[in-house]
Amino acid sequence: MFDHAWADAYTRAGGSYYPKLQASVPFTPVPGPRLLVKPGPDAEARQGVLAAGAVEVARRMDVSSLHVTFLTESEWNRLGGMGFLQRTGQQFHWTNGGYATFEDFLGTLASRKRKAIRKERETALSTGLSIERRTGAEITEADWSAFFRFYVDTGDRKWGRPYLNREFFSLLGQSMAEQCLLLLVKRDGRPIAGALNLIGGDCLYGRYWGCVEQHPCLHFEVCYYQAIDFAIERRLKRVEAGAQGEHKLARGYLPVTTYSTHWVPDAGFRRAIERYLVRERAAVAEACAELAELGPFRRGPLGGGAAEELAADADSARKDA
Repeated sequence: MFDHAWADAYTRAGGSYYPKLQASVPFTPVPGPRLLVKPGPDAEARQGVLAAGAVEVARRMDVSSLHVTFLTESEWNRLGGMGFLQRTGQQFHWTNGGYATFEDFLGTLASRKRKAIRKERETALSTGLSIERRTGAEITEADWSAFFRFYVDTGDRKWGRPYLNREFFSLLGQSMAEQCLLLLVKRDGRPIAGALNLIGGDCLYGRYWGCVEQHPCLHFEVCYYQAIDFAIERRLKRVEAGAQGEHKLARGYLPVTTYSTHWVPDAGFRRAIERYLVRERAAVAEACAELAELGPFRRGPLGGGAAEELAADADSARKDA
């Protein structure tokens, strides 16, 4: 949930956007519960107390805003009822339809899409590259060093400021290696690209990718198709590939709506954001519905009426706007 434009606008208006409070545990864009209370008949009331407490902390600290990102839809509605501004976004997820093999998955796609994916997978390794998959104790410090180089290269080219240091990856390997899936691409025995995924209870989370050599279709193979292979083998329910990139659609990753809420005490700034979010929610809902209709599957883009549900959401958001 990028808010760089909000920060820039508030600064130009004479305000100070930073520091702000951010509720984001885990520190990664993974949708899930953010108001963590003990389940029970009074769980909703406890969540309300927790949210009210967070607002009080923000008031006492005199920060510009409080943001709760990638929360569940029910939490989004609850905080919206408490006066938080509501925002939606979009990610792309692959869903496991109980496939036994990658070919089973391809069998659900339109013929043209199946051929395109097979061609991409063939092209990715056509120059003699090899891919090694490592988890747990198989991941060495040399592997982490190689991957860190890829991570920094991607950060330098895209973000401008990679925020994880080399020690982080060693600590990751020491504390949760069994939850790491590291894919290393080698040419003549030398690592030239890689991708890091985290293994959840029922989901594979694609996190970082990088390379020091450019090869056609390699990114698609390592980040998308290898992830699907692994999810099928481990019988994971889905692969979350994160935001951005409609190119994921043709490869079986379909749009899902993400949710965030924002407490903004400055009345003028709040009104400006609120007007913007009404239009943005409508645009996000419409984009999700349109992309779902363009999905690669031959028996309906999403199956089970999901595309129709997204279309209904888009219609509702347009009316709100």
